[in-house]
Amino acid sequence: MKKGHQVTMKEIAKKLGVSVSTVSRALKDSPELHADTKTRIVEMAKSMNYQYNLLAQSLRISRSKVLGVIVPELTSHFFSSNISGIQDTAYKRGYNIMICQSNESFEQEKANVRTLVSSQVDGLLISLSRETKSYEHLQELYDREIPFIMFDRVTEEIPVSKVTVDDAHGAYLVVHHLLEQGFKKIAYFSGPEDLYISKKRKEGYLEALKEFGIPEKESRVYITDLTFEMNRKITLDMLQEQDRPDAIFAMIDPLAVEVMMILKENGVRIPEDIALAGFTNNPTSAVVEPSLTTVSQPGYEMGQLAANHLLDQLDELVSDDPQTFVLLTTLVARNSTKKTPKS
Repeated sequence: MKKGHQVTMKEIAKKLGVSVSTVSRALKDSPELHADTKTRIVEMAKSMNYQYNLLAQSLRISRSKVLGVIVPELTSHFFSSNISGIQDTAYKRGYNIMICQSNESFEQEKANVRTLVSSQVDGLLISLSRETKSYEHLQELYDREIPFIMFDRVTEEIPVSKVTVDDAHGAYLVVHHLLEQGFKKIAYFSGPEDLYISKKRKEGYLEALKEFGIPEKESRVYITDLTFEMNRKITLDMLQEQDRPDAIFAMIDPLAVEVMMILKENGVRIPEDIALAGFTNNPTSAVVEPSLTTVSQPGYEMGQLAANHLLDQLDELVSDDPQTFVLLTTLVARNSTKKTPKS
C-alpha cells in the first residue's frame, strides 16, 4: 500500500467480502447488525489503520444542498430532458443543481468533476463524453467516497449505481421493424465503439438480424466519431458500394437527420431507395421529411430516477451498494421506413 494512502470502507468491504453499507453500519455501531459481524469489521478496520473519511462525513452532515450534473451537451433534447427530471426532483427535495457541459471532451469532463468537487456539491450525476475511454477521474471519486451516479452513457468499470435505458432492446425493435418491412441489407451507423450505447445498440442490431436468419458476418457496421465530416464520409462511401444497403439504422437521431440530408443531396429517395431510422425520438424526428422512424426513450424519467436514487443514498434511505436501473424503450414507426409496394 502506498505511503500516505487513506484506507476506505470499500477496501475493508472487499477484504471481508461484505457490502460497503454493512461496513458503514458496523463502524457506526448499528444495532441492526449481529455483534460478531460488527466485531469482525471493527477489528479489520483497526488492523488496516482505517481513519474515518472526514470529507465523506462532511458531505453527509454539512450539506451544501447542491447536486452537480455533467452532461455531454446542453443543446441535446435528450440531455435537456434528463436535466429537467433531475432539477424537478432535486427542487422537490430541497436541493439545487450545478450543471456542467463536457462538450463531448474527456479533458473538459475531468475539469468539470474537479470544479464540482471543489464547489462542495453533495453528490454528482454524470453522463460520459464520447471521448471518455479511461476512468481514473471517476475512480478517484469512488476512492474518496464522494457519492455519484452515472446515467445514460455509463461504464461498467466503476461499481456505482447507474440508470440507463434498454438500448439493446430498443435497437432490436427498430431493426426488427425494418426487417418486417422487407428490408434485408440493413446498415448500422454506430458512434465510437467504446461508447456503452454503441455496444448495446449493436447487440440489439445483431440480435434482430440473427432472428431473421442473417449471420453476423453479413452485418454492415459503419463507425463514425459523430462529427458531421465523418458522418458525410461514411455515408458517401456507403453510396459508392456496389451492393449498398437498402436501410440504415443510425445510433442517434441527430446522426440519422444528418445522414438524411446527405442522402437527399445525392438524389437518394427515402424510403424508396434507402430506408432510415434513428434512436432517441428528438422533436426534429417528427418534422423532417419524411418523418423519421425512431425509438423513444424516457429522458425525463431517467433524470428523476437518477436524482432520487442519489438523494436516497445521501439520506441513507437505501444502501450505497451499486444498483443498475434499466428503463424501457418504445418503437415510433414513421414514414422513413414505410415500405412502398412495387407497381
